[in-house]
Amino acid sequence: MTEENAMTGGGLDEPVGLHAFAARLPGVIFQFHRDHNGHMHFPYLAGSGTGLPGIDRDRLSQDARHMLERLNAEDYPRVMAAIERSARWRVPIATKFRLRLPSRRSRWVALRAQPEDAKTGVLWHGLMIDITEQMAEETRLRRLSDTDDLTGLANRRRLISRLDEEIARSTRHGTPLSLMLIDLDHFKQVNDTWGHLQGDQVLTEFASLSDRLLREEDIIGRLGGEEFAVVLPLTPLVASRPLAERLRAAIAEHDFGLSPGQLTASIGLAEYRLGEPRDTLIDRADQSLYAAKRQGRNRVVS
Repeated sequence: MTEENAMTGGGLDEPVGLHAFAARLPGVIFQFHRDHNGHMHFPYLAGSGTGLPGIDRDRLSQDARHMLERLNAEDYPRVMAAIERSARWRVPIATKFRLRLPSRRSRWVALRAQPEDAKTGVLWHGLMIDITEQMAEETRLRRLSDTDDLTGLANRRRLISRLDEEIARSTRHGTPLSLMLIDLDHFKQVNDTWGHLQGDQVLTEFASLSDRLLREEDIIGRLGGEEFAVVLPLTPLVASRPLAERLRAAIAEHDFGLSPGQLTASIGLAEYRLGEPRDTLIDRADQSLYAAKRQGRNRVVS
């Protein structure tokens, strides 16, 4: 079969050559060459993806740095290491990177390439595909998996993960770490009296209020229902108590659209003890929380 009749185009009887077919692909097929002196260029490029703004195909045929210099600064070392590893061991390249555009935006690109020996160095045959939309969707799904649907705070899974990270950091560096558990008092009465929609609104407002009052480094999340937790990095117990008191007072004074003083919170505190299991830390904070409940609610206990 000749190149001319290898593929068909817009009509059943309209022949399309392989070169024309390649130019229509939703990506880039390429040859990439690196000589013995380390000079790199693209002897062949085809596909609709070659039309990215600021990318000159003619320049790439002479010098690959025209594209490599547009790689995201975080991705550049990884891509160059992948090229070096592939050249040395003749293993395929499989990586992804961000390509900066003149508009200050960037596009995610997935690259796959197979190396082979060439007289003057190494020649790769490969494919590049724009995966920007796929990466955006993965980011969205990852955010959903880490986020409480109602409040937008970290969910239980994400909160426990962050707590584990901070415990490891505290153990490694000997830095203080505290945990705050928050329970909104008599919240069932809010739902029973005002309805679940109003209850959801209260939880959403509580999340916004807490986010404003807490420090940037603090990690707040929803454990479930009306129970929340705050991880306080680099914070000893003596420093976490004033923060908890400020949050408790703000909740009691805030207008949640209920009767004045209708909503309060009980808060339990515990400081991490070097070497203790995570669940032990949570249990000690939980004991403090229930002590606050037993002592009349709307208070902080540590």
